[in-house]
Amino acid sequence: MDYTELTKAFGAFFAIMNPFVNLPVFLALTEGYSVADQRRLAIRITVYCAVMSAIILVAGNQIITFFGVTVDQFRIAGGIVLASIAWSMLQGQKIAAHHGSTDEQDHLNTLSSLAFYPITFPMLVGPGTIATLIIYGGNASGVLDIAGIAAVVGMIILMLFVVMFFAASISKVMTDTMRVIMTRLMGMILLAIAVEMIVAGVKVVLPGLG
Repeated sequence: MDYTELTKAFGAFFAIMNPFVNLPVFLALTEGYSVADQRRLAIRITVYCAVMSAIILVAGNQIITFFGVTVDQFRIAGGIVLASIAWSMLQGQKIAAHHGSTDEQDHLNTLSSLAFYPITFPMLVGPGTIATLIIYGGNASGVLDIAGIAAVVGMIILMLFVVMFFAASISKVMTDTMRVIMTRLMGMILLAIAVEMIVAGVKVVLPGLG
């Protein structure tokens, strides 16, 4: 996998798992927690994200194959999911797929642990992240390609850890305007990547249109 593809992968994963866009949600869910508790939570979230991402990257293609779905078909479906997420980001709307429905959010108040649900899943490793991991994992031609994608995802997860670990300090300097600008920019980048995925998948599934 060449540098251009790895750069696109970084852009896609950063747009979906953007640490700074997800920071306000993390702070809202951990309101009333001490800084020490937030940091312990950040460590657990990082571990969960890494484990989930590794499993999906390595075994995701086998899982969809078991259900009779090809990578190219999944690329189209995944591209549509990413496009939906990107459109919500551009419109400044809450992404239900990655933040949970209203009923699910109401249920959060009764849960004592937030590390896995909803922060790791579905907020960080949600439908968009899972689809992107499976698509890039399915396109990998060898161990080196898988390692390259793993390194890209690892970088994003490391950034997530740093932002969440120092959430209390970062929140003091990050304004709402900065967050809105970053959300819109990442939405546009993610939409462009989603369109490319859909077009590439359609060309293979429906070769007559190519």
